[in-house]
Amino acid sequence: MAAGGRSVACCAAVLLAAALLLSAPTTTEAYDSLDPNGNITIKWDIMQWTPDGYVAVVTMFNYQRFRHIGAPGWQLGWTWAKKEVIWSMVGAQTTEQGDCSKFKGNTPHCCKRDPTIVDLLPGTPYNMQIANCCKAGVINTMNQDPDNAASSFQISVGLAGTTNKTVKVPKNFTLKTPGPGYTCGRAIVGRPTKFFTQDGRRATQALMTWNVTCTYSQFLAQKTPSCCVSLSSFYNETIVNCPTCSCGCRNANGTNCMKCFFPRYKGSNGLGVFHSEDSPMLQSAIDGPGKWTGQPLVQCTSHMCPIRIHWHVKLNYKEYWRVKITITNFNFRMNYTQWNLVAQHPNFDNITQLFSFNYKPLTPYGGGINDTAMFWGVKFYNDLLMQAGKLGNVQSEILLRKDSRTFTFDKGWAFPRRVYFNGDNCVMPPPDAYPWLPNASPLTKQPLTFSFLVFWVVLATLLAYA
Repeated sequence: MAAGGRSVACCAAVLLAAALLLSAPTTTEAYDSLDPNGNITIKWDIMQWTPDGYVAVVTMFNYQRFRHIGAPGWQLGWTWAKKEVIWSMVGAQTTEQGDCSKFKGNTPHCCKRDPTIVDLLPGTPYNMQIANCCKAGVINTMNQDPDNAASSFQISVGLAGTTNKTVKVPKNFTLKTPGPGYTCGRAIVGRPTKFFTQDGRRATQALMTWNVTCTYSQFLAQKTPSCCVSLSSFYNETIVNCPTCSCGCRNANGTNCMKCFFPRYKGSNGLGVFHSEDSPMLQSAIDGPGKWTGQPLVQCTSHMCPIRIHWHVKLNYKEYWRVKITITNFNFRMNYTQWNLVAQHPNFDNITQLFSFNYKPLTPYGGGINDTAMFWGVKFYNDLLMQAGKLGNVQSEILLRKDSRTFTFDKGWAFPRRVYFNGDNCVMPPPDAYPWLPNASPLTKQPLTFSFLVFWVVLATLLAYA
C-alpha cells in the first residue's frame, strides 16, 4: 500500500507539473530587459510656505530610454491626504473645478479631493507659463530629445500644513497618457532638491521634496499589441507578412471584431466599410468618441495593427550588406510625432552609414555588447509619421559592414530579433516563415508540439511506476 500510495502521489505530482506547464501565463511585458531601469519620476518640490499651505513645483522626468509620452499628452492624478484645495496653478490646469460652494470671496482653482491635472497648450500666455511647461503633455525621451524630456507646473495648495511636520503627502498617484499603462508607487520623502544659479556659484534648495516613481507595462496599456513586423529579401521572392490578427481580428458577422476602414473604395463586404479617404463617413468615424482617448481607427488589413514595420534585406556587397526599413501608419486617427524605432540585431555593432534616420546605439546588457539600436526621424523632415494614407510612411536604409566571424544570410540571420515602435514590443513572424536562401530549405517542422511532448513524458512516467 505504501509503495502504491507513493506511486499515485508521484503520478499526481507529474500530472500537476504538466498541467502547470501547459497553462503557464504569457508575459505581460511589465519588465523590459532593454530598459530595465526606465521610469517616469515625479518630483514634488515645496518652494515656500503660505498662510494656509504652500507653493510647490511638480516636475515629471522621463528616464525611459526609448518610450515617450506622445499626443494627446499626460494626465496626472492623486488623492489629497486631508482636505486640501488648489488655489492656483501655473503651467497646467485641472480638468474639473469640483464643488467650491463653501468658499466665500476667493474661489479655488480646484476643490476636488482627487484632481486630474493636464498640461497647457503651446502658445499659452507667458504669465501662465513656467519652465518646461505648455507642450500639450508631450514628454520626449532623454536619448531622442533631452531638452524636452521633462514637464513641470507650479501649484499653490491651501488647507494644508505649513511646516515639514504638518504637511501631508498626497496618495494614490496615477499617470495616464491618456490611457493606462503606468503604475505609480507611493510618494516618498526624499532629500530636498537643489537649484543652481546660471553661473553655478550659488545653490538654493526646496523646503521639502517628495519623489514618486511610475513604471510602464505594455499589457496594462493595451491588451493587444500595437505594431507588427513583416520581412522580405533580395534572395527570395517570398514576402512574409505580419501574422494574421497580430493586433486584433475582424470577422464576417461583425461581432467581437475591430472596426476598420478600407480607403479608396465604396460599398461594404461585411468585414468593414469601404470609403474614400476624404469620405464624410470616414471623417465622422475619425472624430468619433475614441479620438480623445487615443483609441486607434485602423485601415482594414489581415494584421489589424496601427503600425507595420517592414524589414527588407536589399543588397549584398563584397564587404557590406544593405537593409531597407519602412514604417507604415495604418491608424487614421494618429499622426505620430517624435516617433522612434528600436531593433535588435547582432550586426548593429557594424553600422557604417544610415540614410534619413537618426541613430543611437543602446547597450542594455553592458559588457561591450552592441546589438540594440534606436532610430528616429530627422527634425522637420520625417520626424512626423502621418496618419493612414499615401503619406503615412517613412523609410530609411542602413549600410552594415560584414563581420566574417558572424555574417551569414542562412537561417534568417539577416532579420531582426526584436522590434519596438514607440516603446511597444511588435509582433514578429514565426522563425520558420522567414525568407530562406535559394539553396536552403526551411527547418523541417517537428511532428511533436510542446503539448504532445509533455503528454509522452507524463505517459512514460506513468508506465515506469505501473
